[in-house]
Amino acid sequence: MKDSIFLKIFLNFFIIILLLALFVFAFSFRVVKNHYIKTLVSDLKNLAITLSPEVLSFVEKERFKSLDDFVKRLGSETDTRITIVSVKGRVFADSKKDPALMENHRNRPEIIDALKNGFGYSIRFSKTVKKEMLYVAIPLKKSGKVIAFVRVSLFLRDINRLLDKLKGRLLFIVVAISLLALIFAFLVSKNLSKPIVELAKETEKIAEGNFNVKIDIKRDDEIGLLGKNFVEMAEKLKVLFNDLKLKQQELSNIISSLSEAIVVLDIEDCILFFNKAFRTFFGNVRKGDKIYQYIRSHTFLNLIDEAKKGSTTLKEIVIKGKPFLCSIAIVDENREYIVVLRDISEFKNLEKIKKDFVSNASHELRTPLTAIKGYLETLEDEVSEQGRTFLDIVRRNTDRLTNIVNDLLTLSGIEDRGIEERVDVNLTSILKNVVFLFKQRAEEKGLSLEFKNRIESDAFIKGDPFKLEQAFINLVDNAIKYTDKGKVDVLLEKVERGFLVKVSDTGIGIPEKSIERIFERFYVVDKSRSKSMGGTGLGLSIVKHIVMLHNGDIKVNSKLQEGSSFSVFLPEK
Repeated sequence: MKDSIFLKIFLNFFIIILLLALFVFAFSFRVVKNHYIKTLVSDLKNLAITLSPEVLSFVEKERFKSLDDFVKRLGSETDTRITIVSVKGRVFADSKKDPALMENHRNRPEIIDALKNGFGYSIRFSKTVKKEMLYVAIPLKKSGKVIAFVRVSLFLRDINRLLDKLKGRLLFIVVAISLLALIFAFLVSKNLSKPIVELAKETEKIAEGNFNVKIDIKRDDEIGLLGKNFVEMAEKLKVLFNDLKLKQQELSNIISSLSEAIVVLDIEDCILFFNKAFRTFFGNVRKGDKIYQYIRSHTFLNLIDEAKKGSTTLKEIVIKGKPFLCSIAIVDENREYIVVLRDISEFKNLEKIKKDFVSNASHELRTPLTAIKGYLETLEDEVSEQGRTFLDIVRRNTDRLTNIVNDLLTLSGIEDRGIEERVDVNLTSILKNVVFLFKQRAEEKGLSLEFKNRIESDAFIKGDPFKLEQAFINLVDNAIKYTDKGKVDVLLEKVERGFLVKVSDTGIGIPEKSIERIFERFYVVDKSRSKSMGGTGLGLSIVKHIVMLHNGDIKVNSKLQEGSSFSVFLPEK
């Protein structure tokens, strides 16, 4: 492994040198061979030119027998084959064979080229001597007219023998140079790979958490710069790692000190991490265990399924008889989840004390308020005209207190008892009745009140008809109360998995900063206007609780001076 980079570099050099050596050898041999053959062709041509005057005299005198003896003797002396060919291709004389037995040479390539260009040569197989030969031919001219050809040739085996010797020498030179190049490549590869191997060893130490890097690369090139930068990087990583370790310890201490129980789960619901509070709540917890070994709650498992779909969930659940506020969210891209459980037992107890106080106080206030109202009616006949003015003020405030008490008792009853029995409820009929109930009041204010039913048949759900009617009465009452001109519409339509009821108006609207708080108890947007109209600040809170009892949802959209629209979703039965 440590020499892998060396082997790769050296192997690349080896392949390059091998390919280059083969190319140089093949190219050089081909160049030398071509040069050698051209030299032989030139020598044979010169020999043919030298013979031409004497051969021409034999041909002119038609002394072909003497010519044949002459070329046989000369061919033996020069170790070449000499052939004299007539212009029509007849062989007059040949140094190796009997001319009379030889075939016509008119179509030989070298003869054709000599006739056309004044010189010709070719390398081919001779049918006469049955061997491969090099032929050179020149024309013999008399008075500018070709009368014969002098052809001189050599056996190619003699040429090849010389070329083989040359090839061996050339191969030896190429191999020697290649070996020297490989030795040089070996040294260069070793020189390049050594610092890289050293860097690789140091990176292994860093991967193991050891940032004490020692690199001694004394070079002024890019590798030396790489080693220097690597040392600086290791020092910076060491500082960053120590800072991260310190912050991680701080974060771990903070998480451990939190009162909320925190646990991190993987995609298979196995525990990856938990804090001290989680162990306190659920006993001897171990990493790798399934979460449902400690939290056996159907609601909790449903929350995990929702979180796996990519949504952050927040819901109140009960575990081992204790109420918890549970939050589940995705931690990172590895599909890990963090679960935060907050014990809200104390909050629930305080909430119960508060509800009990409100309920008891409301009950206790109802009796004296009823008595006060009765005495006010009695006093109306006993006091003067001026006294009645004061009695009216007392009566209005008494009525307002009575309304607040009644709304508080209603809200308390909804929270305590919920829906005792769910029956089939005809939403269409309820909405028609509510619209009919407020029709005259809307007309007295000059408003248009309409019920728009976009469902062909009646809409039925399971629930409490009286509570639902009270919720829609509160919504329509508010719409008419805060609308001075225009219209109020009540819309019913079918949506996925249920029905949607919209109560819209063209009234004064709600400021954006108040929209999130309008469902809180006693919260009023315009206190002076609400007080003059007898509002208690509990109407919308009652509506929200009734909708939640029916597993529904309520939302509001509003713009100042343009109107408001309350949308109530109720699931079908």
